[in-house]
Amino acid sequence: MTESTDDILTRPLGVPEAQVPEQPSGRFGRHLAVLRRPRVAAGAIAAALALSVGLVVALGDPQGGEPRAEAMIAFREPAARPAVPVPVAEPPVAMTTPGPTQLQRSAEEIESASGVTVVRPLGSAPTDAVVIRVPPPNAPRLAPAPDPRISETGRHGLIPKLGEGRVRALDVYARPEEPGTGPRIAIVVTGLGVGQAATAGATARLPAAVSLAFLPYGGEVERAAARARDAGHEVFLQLPMEPFDYPDSDPGPQGLLTALKGPENVDRLAWALARFPGYVGVVNYMGSKLMADSAFEPILREIGARGLGFLDDGTNPKPPAAPANKACTPIARAEIVLDATPRADAIDAALTQAEARARANGFALVSASGAALSVDRIARWARDLDARGLRLVPASVALRGAREKRVTTAD
Repeated sequence: MTESTDDILTRPLGVPEAQVPEQPSGRFGRHLAVLRRPRVAAGAIAAALALSVGLVVALGDPQGGEPRAEAMIAFREPAARPAVPVPVAEPPVAMTTPGPTQLQRSAEEIESASGVTVVRPLGSAPTDAVVIRVPPPNAPRLAPAPDPRISETGRHGLIPKLGEGRVRALDVYARPEEPGTGPRIAIVVTGLGVGQAATAGATARLPAAVSLAFLPYGGEVERAAARARDAGHEVFLQLPMEPFDYPDSDPGPQGLLTALKGPENVDRLAWALARFPGYVGVVNYMGSKLMADSAFEPILREIGARGLGFLDDGTNPKPPAAPANKACTPIARAEIVLDATPRADAIDAALTQAEARARANGFALVSASGAALSVDRIARWARDLDARGLRLVPASVALRGAREKRVTTAD
């Protein structure tokens, strides 16, 4: 049976005729079918719009709801190339400056190994000024101090004494002279122990054969002197004494004065001697008036009786008095004061003069202060001393052996 046009138009698409509910017949039925078709279409359109708006709101994508295809792109690692051996060069020395922690660690490790001294200003952390000195294997070693054979306890502390068999601190604590030939120059640098930076600088920068003299003042003088000895420098004690313009120029507390009686000055000497151990002798600090006075005689006697020598730094116009007696005190006087004029050119000229004197006489004893300029000029001058045929020797050489000058004193 052939379907009518109305049946085709009104039956839902894909629904068999048998399942379509019976529609009202007649004119009323046809009008009702016509009215239903726009409603169904409008509902479908509204549902599609609502679905599109929902997708846009939910996904934030104006193309939401459209078909999509996703593909995963995997990146493959390039094939490894065969390794080409690269020659390894020796690491350069001191190409970078280590930080403070590295400096401290390396210094402590090397110092603990043996024979290395790390010098820095007292109470400071490692800085660029830190110097690590590694002595050569054949460098002379100083004897430990204090040595009980030549030490005794006095009223102010431990002081040196003449040991059995006339063993002297001058010999025990001296830096051994290195073997060699040629003219010799001995330098003693004074005024150390009170300025931490100057003391550390002199200890670190100057060759170990240069002798260092320490004032008895300052809470760290004992430690500073010990560090100097650890670095290979033999040390002297500077003794504060009265100058001609006293009290305008004051040598400091416990200074030895011409107005004091002999025992009082000897007691002040004992106070200075107890400040630190290990020195080979005494160097004057000021003292132009005392050394020209008879009050100096018992002081010289006491110095010699304790196995020490006396070194005049040459800053005073006259050498110390030398009374004639049976006992003896080794004494020597610096021939040149390198920084009498504290300018670089004047110091260099004085060093040239010291060279000429050493070549003429075989030996020259000179002195200088521990000022930074003086230390710098001496350090520069000493760099190629061997190439010029000269040798640096400790100042105790001037007080011992063939060059020993003796001042006799009463028993």
